[in-house]
Amino acid sequence: MNKLTTMRAAVINKFGPAENIEICSNVAIPKITEPNQILIKVEASGVNPVDTYIRSGNYNKLPQLPYTPGRDGAGVVNQVGSAVTKVRPGDRVWFTLPTTGSAAEYALTSSNVFCLPDCLTFAEGSRLGIPFMTAYRALVLRGQAKKGDKILIHGASGSVGVAAVQLANMYGMIVVGTAGSGDGLNLVKKLGAQNVFNHRSGSYVNEIKEKYPEGFDLILEMAAHINLSHDLGLLKKNGRIGVIGCRGDVNISPRQLMSSETTIFGVMLGHSTPEEFEQMGLEITSLLNSECKPLVSRVYALDEISKAHEHIINNDTTLGSITLELR
Repeated sequence: MNKLTTMRAAVINKFGPAENIEICSNVAIPKITEPNQILIKVEASGVNPVDTYIRSGNYNKLPQLPYTPGRDGAGVVNQVGSAVTKVRPGDRVWFTLPTTGSAAEYALTSSNVFCLPDCLTFAEGSRLGIPFMTAYRALVLRGQAKKGDKILIHGASGSVGVAAVQLANMYGMIVVGTAGSGDGLNLVKKLGAQNVFNHRSGSYVNEIKEKYPEGFDLILEMAAHINLSHDLGLLKKNGRIGVIGCRGDVNISPRQLMSSETTIFGVMLGHSTPEEFEQMGLEITSLLNSECKPLVSRVYALDEISKAHEHIINNDTTLGSITLELR
C-alpha cells in the first residue's frame, strides 16, 4: 500500500514549445478507483515523436489541460485493483498508452501492461511500447509478412526502424535497411540487415534496384513525404508499402500502383483493438533477449524532459530511442 500522496511529474498547462513543460513536485498520485486498474511506480518513461506533436498542439486528439506527457514506460507494480490477475505488486513491467502520463513517478493504467524480462533494463523496457508495437503491427498485422519475405525498412536506424529490423530477423525475413549516417548504416548492419544503403546518397535508389532487381514484398516507410514515389519502383508485383511516418504531402502516379497492383496502407498503433494490443505485447515479450531488445541511445533525467523533446524532433539522425529516468 502506497502511503505517499504526492509525486514529481512533468505537467503541461498550455500547448506549445517544449519550454512549456513544467516539473511539479506536488502532483497527486493517481488512485485506483476501478477493479481493473494498476498503479505503477515508474522507473523510466519513453519519449516518442508523438509526445512532441501532442505537446505542441499539432495532433488530431489532444488531452484535456493540464496533463502529464508520456505514452510509454517501465517500472514496478505498486498496487492492483481487485480484478487484476496478470500482474501483482512487485512485478517488473513495461506498459504503453496509460491512463495517466508516464513522465511521472507513478502512472495509472488499466491495460497494455506486460511483464518485463530480467534481461532488459527499465530504460530498455520503456522503449518497447510504441516503437516495437508499431513495428509489429506494420510487419505482421497489417503487412502480413512471413518467413522468407524480402523487407525494405526505409529509415531503419530510428526507434521503430530498429524494432522492425530485429523483429523481421526473428521471424526469418530477409531485411534490407536504409539510414542517413555512417553510424546508422553500421548499426542496421550489426542488427542483422543483409544490406544497408545511405538514403542521403543521390544514387541509393538505383543501387537498391541493381542489388535487388526482383523487388521487395514489403516496404516499411518512415518518411513517406520524401520516399514514397521511390518506393513504388522498388516493389515486386502485388508488393505492399506500410506508411509509418509522413510529415508532408506526397504526389504519386496512380499508374505505378496499377502496373504492379501495389497496396499502400497506413499504420496507426492507436487503431489496434484490445485483443491486438494483448497479442502484440505477449508476442513481443516472448521474443525479447540479448539480440532482440530496444537500443537506448540517450537517457535524460525527468528534469531534462524539455531537452529530450527538442532532441527527438530536431535530430533526424538519432540512433535508436531516448528515454527519461525517474530515479
